[in-house]
This record gives sequence, structure tokens and C-alpha cells, in this order.
Amino acid sequence: MKKTKTRKARKVPETVDEYLNCVPEPARTTLNRVRAVIRSIAPRETTEVISYGIPTFKYKGMLASFAAFSDHCSLFPGAGPTIEFKNELKNFQTSKGTIRFAPDKPLPAALVKKLLKARIAENERKKGC
Repeated sequence: MKKTKTRKARKVPETVDEYLNCVPEPARTTLNRVRAVIRSIAPRETTEVISYGIPTFKYKGMLASFAAFSDHCSLFPGAGPTIEFKNELKNFQTSKGTIRFAPDKPLPAALVKKLLKARIAENERKKGC
């Protein structure tokens, strides 16, 4: 009988704070700054949740998520903002709805604000507000 390796199940965090407490530096500080920028412009009705195991802001649908990986951090503002600001994102690796950046070279706060404002407007249009 062939032995198979079993992977130890990772506990999914229940809160954003719990998620961030498990992230090593310098990514933790970087993601805390991203979180603060998002909170500063998100509408009052926005909620923070863990979705698919990562921190997510919800406002009339998914607003944005962020996460730390072994060699980079990512912001997930959706495809619309990523396409709209592709010229400003040219120094970052992007794919549909995803922006990757080094923890020691984070996205500028002003750019995060632009991305999130575009996403807020997109969500409001979709919900007919």
C-alpha cells in the first residue's frame, strides 16, 4: 500500500485581526497600512470579513481583499479598477483583478484610494444606487 503525505489543515482565521497577527513582518505592517487606507475611504456600511481565507471588505458586494504570500502581498480590487488604472500600475505585477507587490515596496496610498473609489462607484452602479 502506497503511503501518502497528509497535509496539516491550516486553521482559517475568523477575523481580519487574527489573519494579520499570523502574517510575518514586513508584510504585516504593509497590509495594516493597506487596511487603514481602505478603511479611511470605505463607506460607513462597509464590513470586514474573512472570505476564502483572506481579509475582505464588503460594500454592496465585494469591495476589495488583500493577502500575504511567501514572497509578495496582493490587493484584489476587482478587474474594473485594475484595468482602469493599468498605466499607474505598470510597475506592479497585475492580472485580472489582482495587484502583486513586495512587502517592502507597497502600493502608494493615493493609488489604493483611487482603486477603491473606482470600485465603490462600480458597486454602487451595479446595485442601482
